[in-house]
Amino acid sequence: MAGVYGSPTPEGRAHRTRHHFVAERFFGRSANRPGETRDAVFASCPWGMEGKADVFCFECHEVLLHNPVFLPEDIAAFAALVRDRGLAEDEKPADPHQLAGRVRLLHEVIRAGLGALRTCEPTPSPTAGSTSASAHEA
Repeated sequence: MAGVYGSPTPEGRAHRTRHHFVAERFFGRSANRPGETRDAVFASCPWGMEGKADVFCFECHEVLLHNPVFLPEDIAAFAALVRDRGLAEDEKPADPHQLAGRVRLLHEVIRAGLGALRTCEPTPSPTAGSTSASAHEA
């Protein structure tokens, strides 16, 4: 299947690859730079998922999971939470303690949002299969 992964075909979009639940970079490792280490954000995984992965199709792995949508109001709301939790920085500290806190906070936000959405009535989705921008998206 060389040359198929990620191609704009059903086969390319369906091709599957492995995705770590917690990025290797948080532990000072990179699959793209074997043997090179960086400062770790976490000494151990707060969720007990270090090194664990699953397989996802191209769309879910490369498009959805690697490119979350954060709108300006989302960033502002998260920044307020960061400040409220004492995780904001005016200058970068020597260690990544506050960054680790922000990573944990973002995961907490995602979990809380998922929990809230699971308990409420579903809202209608935009027209299935529509990829063109509407007047509301422009």
